Amino acid sequence: MLQLILLRHAKAAPGTDADDDHARPLAPEGREAAPRMAAALAAAGAVPEIALVSDAKRTRETWELAAPSFPNAKVSFLKSLYLCPAETLMLEAEKSGASSIILVGHNPGMHELASRLAYRNTELDQKLRAKFSPASGAMFERKDAKSSWRLHAFVTPK
Repeated sequence: MLQLILLRHAKAAPGTDADDDHARPLAPEGREAAPRMAAALAAAGAVPEIALVSDAKRTRETWELAAPSFPNAKVSFLKSLYLCPAETLMLEAEKSGASSIILVGHNPGMHELASRLAYRNTELDQKLRAKFSPASGAMFERKDAKSSWRLHAFVTPK
């Protein structure tokens, strides 16, 4: 069984026009939600071997708070995942060669990728496609590289 886990960074502190978006930290609500959402994904069966995380401050902080739920995941912080499109997220996951990967990144790319993979139109698929809010997580599984992904779990902070 192959797993692809998507975790959007938790709620970030508001920025200003003068702020460097890349350096925005998590808000207090985000610091509370990140470990809770990671624990919910782990309880649903998420066991990533590798964590690919955007190198932005808020995604790094999200991973730091989520990591205890995934103790065996080896982490890489990638500049290429900062505000990237869905195609880049999937390309980086495929390049890793791992059978279970967690991606920690940003919208709109995370929601776009999750929506593409949740195409079966089940109630859970529809819920995911409607909104992928901060700290939301989705776990997809497939039998092998030739089969299609299926949404196994979707967790949100609310």
